Amino acid sequence: MNRAAKLQNSKAILSPVWSRLSDVVIERGQGSFVYTSCGRKLLDFTSGIGVTNTGHCHPKVVKAAQDQVGKLMHVQMGIAYHEPVLQLAEELKTVVPKGLDQFFFSNSGAESVEAALKLARHATGKPNIISFQGSFHGRTIGAMSVTNSKNGYRAGYAPLMAGVHVAPYAHCYSMKGPLSGSFSPTNGQISGGHNANGQVNGGGSKLNSTQRAQTCGQSACCNEPLNQIENILATQSAPSETAAILLEPVLGEGGYVMPPRSFMKGVREICDKHGILMILDEVQTGFGRTGKWFGLEHFDIKPDILCFAKALSSGFPLSGIAASPEIQSKWVPGSHGGTMGANAVACAAATATLQVIKEEGLVEKAQVRGEQLRSLLHQLRERYPQIADIRGPGLMVAAEFYTQADDVRPFPNHDPRYAVKKGFTGALTKKCVENGMLLLNTGIHETVRFIPALNVSQEELELGFDIFEQSMKETLKEYYVERDTEARPPQQQVPFFMPLNDEQGGKKMRM
Repeated sequence: MNRAAKLQNSKAILSPVWSRLSDVVIERGQGSFVYTSCGRKLLDFTSGIGVTNTGHCHPKVVKAAQDQVGKLMHVQMGIAYHEPVLQLAEELKTVVPKGLDQFFFSNSGAESVEAALKLARHATGKPNIISFQGSFHGRTIGAMSVTNSKNGYRAGYAPLMAGVHVAPYAHCYSMKGPLSGSFSPTNGQISGGHNANGQVNGGGSKLNSTQRAQTCGQSACCNEPLNQIENILATQSAPSETAAILLEPVLGEGGYVMPPRSFMKGVREICDKHGILMILDEVQTGFGRTGKWFGLEHFDIKPDILCFAKALSSGFPLSGIAASPEIQSKWVPGSHGGTMGANAVACAAATATLQVIKEEGLVEKAQVRGEQLRSLLHQLRERYPQIADIRGPGLMVAAEFYTQADDVRPFPNHDPRYAVKKGFTGALTKKCVENGMLLLNTGIHETVRFIPALNVSQEELELGFDIFEQSMKETLKEYYVERDTEARPPQQQVPFFMPLNDEQGGKKMRM
C-alpha cells in the first residue's frame, strides 16, 4: 500500500476526533529524533507532549520493559501486588515532597485528576472544587469540568460535573505595572528588586513574564486573583462546601504561563486558612521538565494531593497521585480503581525512567538547556518584534507573538506596527514539519511551545532553533500584518523583521 492509500485508509478507520499536527507516519524514534515511513528524519521538540523526557527509546528504559515483558505483563491491583509497582512506589518516594508517601496508579493524566477529585471529596466530605482560568486537566467528564483553557474541549458535552467554580490565574502580563529590569539569560540572574508598583529597581532591559514571576517579592500584583478566590469562598462556594483548590504550577495548554511565587504561596495559605485541600496537577510539569523534579519546587510549597503522568514512564501509559497516608486512609476501599492501572511493564519502565533522570542529571540539564534555548529566542526577538514574550522554566519554553488584538495586553516594548494574523502559529508549526521538526502551539493566543527531551544536546537545540527561525521567516510572509498607526509616518514601510547591522550583532550568537 502506497503512502496516499495508507493515509486515506487511516482517515477511514481512525476517528477524526484526534486533532492532528500532520499526516506523517512515524515508524521509530531514537533520542531527540523520529523517523517516518517515507524515510524522513524529524527533530522532535514535542516529546509526545512532554512524555519522552529521557528521549525516544532510551536503552535503559527499553531493557527494563523488555525484561519485564518476559516475566509478567499484568496483575490487576485489586487481586494482588506485583514487584514492579512496589519498586516504583519506593523510587517515587525519593523525589516527591516528603509526606506524600502513598500512591494510587492509573493510566493517563486525566485519570490522575479524576482520582484526585474523588479522593478530595471522600477525604473532606465536601462537594465543590475551585479551578482556574487557562487550566487544562484532561478530557474525561470530571477533568473536563475543571478545564478552562479552550472552549473546544468542553463544547457539546454539557451538563458537566456540578460544583466547579473558576478563579482567575495570576499572570504578570495580565497585571498592571511596568516590567522593567535587567536579566541575564546565561546565568539566570536579575538585577534589582520589585518596588510597590511591580517595577524592578535598576537594570535596563524588560523582564518577560516568567522572569518577573520568579523574582517578584511583592504580593500587590497577585492580590486581585487571590481576592477573587476569597470572593468565591464568600459568595459562591463556602469553605464548608469546598473540598479542594486545583491548579497547575505552570499553565500547560493555557500557554505555558508561570505565576508569581506570591500567588502560589497565597493559594496555599487560603487552603490552610479554610481547611481546603490543595491539588497540584503536575502532569506536564513533573519529572524534570521545569528544571526541578516538580514545578512546585519553584514556589517552595507542598500540595495535599499531587497528580503526575506523562514523563513518568517514557511513553508507557501510567499516571498516579501522591498524598499523605492520613488523606489516603479516608478513601473507601473499592470506591475507585481500574483494571489496567499500575501495569507491571509500565511500572518497570517508570522505575528505569526515574533512575535515568537521576543518573544522567537530566533535571540539571533541563535548566542549562532551557537557559540556552531562551537565550537564542531572546536574540531572535531582537530582530523579530512580532515576538511578544519568551517564557517558561527549564525546558518548558514558550514564544508568544503579538496579534492585532494585543493593544489591550500590557506587553513590554510593544511596537504596535508589528503583529501577526490569527492562525499564525498553527501555520508555523506545520511549516516546521515541512522543514524537519515537530513543534506544537498552545493556548488561545498565538503561542508555540518548545518541549524537547531533557537530554537534548546543544547541537540538536541549535538545529531546532535554526529550523524554527527559517519556518517563522517563511510563515511571516503570509501572516505578517502591517498596521496603520500613529507610531509611524503614513508612508513608512515596515519590514516584517528588523535586520541588525554588524555593530548590533547581526549574526546569531551561539553558546
